[in-house]
Amino acid sequence: IVECLKRKSAVFCFHWAWKRFLHVGTRVTMSPVRVQVEPDSKCLFDRPVTVKVEGLSPHQPVALRATLTGDKGDVFASVARYQADERGLIDLSQSASLGGDYTGVQPMGFLWALKPLKPLRRLMKRDMATPFTVHIAVHGQAAGSVESSAPPLASCLHERSFLGGGVKRIPVREGRIRGTVFLPPEKCPFPTSLIDLQRKAGGLLEHRGCLLANHGFATMVLAYFGFEDLPQNLEELDLEYFEEALHFFQALPQVRENSIGVLGVSKGADLALSMASFLSGISAVVSVSGCYANFQCHLHYKGTTLAALRFSPEKITVDQASGLLRFCEAYADPRDPGCQAVVPIERASARFLFVAGEDDQVWNASLFASEAAKRLISHGKERPEVLIFPGTGHLIEPPYFPHCHSSFHKVINAPLLWGGQAESHAFAQEEAWRRIRQFFLDNLGAAGCRQSK
Repeated sequence: IVECLKRKSAVFCFHWAWKRFLHVGTRVTMSPVRVQVEPDSKCLFDRPVTVKVEGLSPHQPVALRATLTGDKGDVFASVARYQADERGLIDLSQSASLGGDYTGVQPMGFLWALKPLKPLRRLMKRDMATPFTVHIAVHGQAAGSVESSAPPLASCLHERSFLGGGVKRIPVREGRIRGTVFLPPEKCPFPTSLIDLQRKAGGLLEHRGCLLANHGFATMVLAYFGFEDLPQNLEELDLEYFEEALHFFQALPQVRENSIGVLGVSKGADLALSMASFLSGISAVVSVSGCYANFQCHLHYKGTTLAALRFSPEKITVDQASGLLRFCEAYADPRDPGCQAVVPIERASARFLFVAGEDDQVWNASLFASEAAKRLISHGKERPEVLIFPGTGHLIEPPYFPHCHSSFHKVINAPLLWGGQAESHAFAQEEAWRRIRQFFLDNLGAAGCRQSK
């Protein structure tokens, strides 16, 4: 202004004011686009977050792309279309996706809708010490495809870990026992304690037990075949191996020896039922996507044998839509009066929670859950909890794991249809995780401190 007065030129003053206007306007309207994760860019895998995009033009259409590389190098990605509000803001906790791999208001859709770039891959976590890193990018809408290599308007990295601060991971190689113990971070622990039994593909998957330890549970993830020097094939099982593992776990100073929970998934579910039926010290059992009959191989215990549920390979069907294998019709019906594979769960003193999906394409898990409940009630046992989720497949994981509709199964050496619809399955995983944790807390007692053992 002083310069204008000195020159006494209206034209000069006009040009000076116009340049100032443009400068200020540019600084406001051309602010850089920013994408961020709240409340923190680093968190545990089962924790929800909010993704926000700022600095867009009002009502600007964009594509939000998330990519994650698994431990084996497989890439998973999701894309959704959004439109900024009048402030140039997108908030996934409030803004609706207009299309793509998920639609509507889906705060965590960028994770659970991840799909493998190569077909028939499943996201699995092998190394608990390293996080999954999610690359979240905002693209102009035309460059928003999964395969896009166009530079984004903005991006950020989001780490989702499994081994939280203070959680101890202890490999177990004791006698025949092969597994891993996770102890929560309490200074003087007396935590709720449980054993985690995995599915029929073998190996040692620690992610579930590790995440539970972050919630105050002492867990032992137990392998029973296909790991190190354990049998590589599931041909025979000896329940005394599981009894040995139970006694080892009960002897830990952080564990209540007569208040143990068992969480079993798929094949691990009927093993959990068998442990509660034949072994002492088990107070609570969760069966996820399981059967109330023993299947796949005979189970032996102290001179007695529980037969395997009959399997008829000729009854395997092929799904017409996908061309993938369906096993639903290949297993015998455990309701048949002559079935010798049914686990005598009425012998157990434990409380039970059965979790199943209505769209399980491996077997009729929802029917099995209902029939198991009927069996317990008919024998005068307390009514179990039963959670049956519509639109949910066989692979019910902790929250925000991508829905896996189908993948290659190493035991049967073929691609297998698991079932489920992504959005419904994602909801089921969140709700099941919450209910499972609460069930164990309700039936195994709250955490405390043990003085001696």
